[in-house]
Amino acid sequence: MTDPSPWVLRFAPCIRKDSTVLDLACGSGRHARLFLMNGHYITALDKNTENLADIKDFPGVEVIKTDLEDGSPFPLAGRKFGGVIVTNYLHRPLLPLLSDLLEPEGILIYETFMQGNEKFGRPNNPDFLLRSQELLESFRNDLIIKAYEEEVLSSPKPAVVQRICAVMPQT
Repeated sequence: MTDPSPWVLRFAPCIRKDSTVLDLACGSGRHARLFLMNGHYITALDKNTENLADIKDFPGVEVIKTDLEDGSPFPLAGRKFGGVIVTNYLHRPLLPLLSDLLEPEGILIYETFMQGNEKFGRPNNPDFLLRSQELLESFRNDLIIKAYEEEVLSSPKPAVVQRICAVMPQT
């Protein structure tokens, strides 16, 4: 398992302690574990949940096995979270749904690959690479943008990423 993303670590303290955090397309669960260790309730969602076997029975942990790209109804419609974490994943039909998952003052932390990453390897398919300012454009009308970056990273491996931290305004 890899270490948590420095971007997620930077903004994790912004998420209210007693809230539930959604780790969407959680993969190995590195961020679910981070938030669990820091006193949050966790919903971890992925199409492959075998890597979550060690935490699935912990109190306050909900593991949902689902394929977000198979055309099934979105399994979290109507739910609200204090934080939504998405890293290294892009399925554009989900972007408009993410703001609706946040409770007032909930935090979205999103980091994934963008155009330009193809020169470093995978992902290199344009379907999985954000266009310049795509996250900013996707959330600027619904959320308050706390931080936004387009960056060429050198570690843990070279990559071109886009990342955002944004807050749902109070109603």
